[in-house]
Amino acid sequence: MPIDSLMASDPQPAAAISGYTPLFLHIVVVALAVGALIGLSQLLGPRRRTLAKGLPYESGTATPGSAHQRFSVHFYVVAMLFILFDVEAVFLFAWAVKAKSLGFAGLVTVALFVGVLGLGLAYAWRKGALSLDAVRDPAETA
Repeated sequence: MPIDSLMASDPQPAAAISGYTPLFLHIVVVALAVGALIGLSQLLGPRRRTLAKGLPYESGTATPGSAHQRFSVHFYVVAMLFILFDVEAVFLFAWAVKAKSLGFAGLVTVALFVGVLGLGLAYAWRKGALSLDAVRDPAETA
């Protein structure tokens, strides 16, 4: 029996696709609404461009230096460590929700997870990755 005749006689794929029709309709309506609102704001909004409006806002103070200045790699290391431990907290919250149903095996697993992260934190601390005293302005060394 050819595959085309099998697919034509099976109503299942059509039913599965028709279940997504409200979602597609919602996406189209939202896209049209967003497009209309952006178009109206461009059409009706004021077009007075001034020097003050074109400047970046820095808490009311003038920006020092260029936007293309160099930063120490240390800032990026601290940012990556922050993201790492932030994601770790997300996993701990998920574990805390299911802790009772996971039982002792779940407790051992999360203890191992936190232990490995603790070792990583101790290593980063020992290497000075968390010490802000060592950070110098790269402009001073150049």
